[in-house]
Amino acid sequence: MRALLAAVLVAASLAGCARKDPPPRPADAEASAAPTAKPPAAAQSQGEGAVLFISADTRGYLGPCGCSENMRGGIARAAAQVQAARKGPLPVLYVDGGNSLFGELKLKPGQVPQEERKAKALADAMRSMGLSVRATGPLDDTQGVDFRKGLGLPELPPGGVKVLPAGQRKVGVVAATTAAQLVEASAQARAQGADFVVGLLDVTLDVAQKAAEQPGLKADVVVATRTATEFSGEQNRLVRSAVPVVALQSKGRSLLRVDLAYAPQPGPFSLQKGQEDLEREAAALEQRAALLDRDINLPGTDPKLKALKQAKRDELVTRRQALLNSPPASTDGLNAFTLRFVPLESSLPSDADALALVTAYDADVGKMNLAWAKAHGQDCPAPGPGRAGFVGNEPCRTCHEEAFPLWEKSKHHHAWETLEQVGKQFHLNCVGCHVTGWEQPGGVCRLDKVAGREDVGCESCHGPGSEHAEAPSTDNIIASPGESVCITCHNPENSPHFDFATYLPRIVGPGHGKP
Repeated sequence: MRALLAAVLVAASLAGCARKDPPPRPADAEASAAPTAKPPAAAQSQGEGAVLFISADTRGYLGPCGCSENMRGGIARAAAQVQAARKGPLPVLYVDGGNSLFGELKLKPGQVPQEERKAKALADAMRSMGLSVRATGPLDDTQGVDFRKGLGLPELPPGGVKVLPAGQRKVGVVAATTAAQLVEASAQARAQGADFVVGLLDVTLDVAQKAAEQPGLKADVVVATRTATEFSGEQNRLVRSAVPVVALQSKGRSLLRVDLAYAPQPGPFSLQKGQEDLEREAAALEQRAALLDRDINLPGTDPKLKALKQAKRDELVTRRQALLNSPPASTDGLNAFTLRFVPLESSLPSDADALALVTAYDADVGKMNLAWAKAHGQDCPAPGPGRAGFVGNEPCRTCHEEAFPLWEKSKHHHAWETLEQVGKQFHLNCVGCHVTGWEQPGGVCRLDKVAGREDVGCESCHGPGSEHAEAPSTDNIIASPGESVCITCHNPENSPHFDFATYLPRIVGPGHGKP
């Protein structure tokens, strides 16, 4: 045990000092706020100010998939942050930037029951969080405008303005799809008495940066509420310009927290300075935690060493939260605001009411999907002429018995079991990477006909094997799968620490890739 502890201490030291990682980026640094975060110093001394929480680009995620450890995200964790802040002395507003209800613009018929049920659960959770207002984007209208409006959420159309009371001041929230629309709506918000204006712009970060430079813009901060692709929103981003521009980590993994400090007299707000040292230290702690996180997720890690590294990682996350929970420097009687990212780490608490909504969804959706498959499901089409189909593991065993002992000890062999353990074996977001040949010609296209194709079997990596089983040849099978095969499931979302060179030796051995 002493040796294990020494190894962890050395690893932590290396994570902080010796490894040649990129230096912290203050402009992009992620910051975290604990549920009991204090308001800016000026607000503390005068008892005046407000707290805003902003989400955006949630893409239909109630929570992380759980394929890796320490995954961020979850509407229940977000709700806990908002509800805890409401226990403080300052008014709290929760705003959503849109593109939150669905993850795709078009659904297959079999996806509809699950995705609509999920959108309703998200809407119910937002309502329980006291949602003040939300913008909308294309990913909110996947099932049509009528479905979206039927959820009954307070919405802003493009070009719309909503002025909300926030203690001694008013906060204006505007929605826009173009720079011109943003300029016009922000001016309207000021004319309606808004002291602080948030612009929700349905564009990507680079486009939002150009919009923030437009003359006549009256917004204090602009939030880019859309990412270009499914995997382009992996980081929180803050661009410090005359009007700060923010892009949130997608899929509900972070919130933006805006702390407002009010001066005795109304006036323009300025982004509070003097936070760079704090952000650099927080970014350093973030990097060290990320390095430990990578080690924790490495297959085959000794359980005791893994537990020690997990404890060290949690300690670093707690230190970072405590650091960024400290009140900003005095605002010297000015109207000021700070911007903090709140990564929804796995160690953060979950709100009981929101968690109950997620649990109810999990219980319902598997039954709904299975019922739909039995009533409407269709078998996968047969492979075209000259194309191989999926046959399952048993034909492979006939000639490759020596490969199976290694596979049977791997996590690939237990992929279906891991879903059954959490009751998600009939969740369409999960099943594709836990069976062999999902939605492939000659594979599995129905949740009620998975038997015999459970787990990540031979053909998941080596390709459909019907032709090879009939006439074994190196020309009709993928003998040595490359990284491109692995990353179809080991992608940045499900397996953020995946490294082909590191993971490959875990599944290669005697009888399977080695003599």
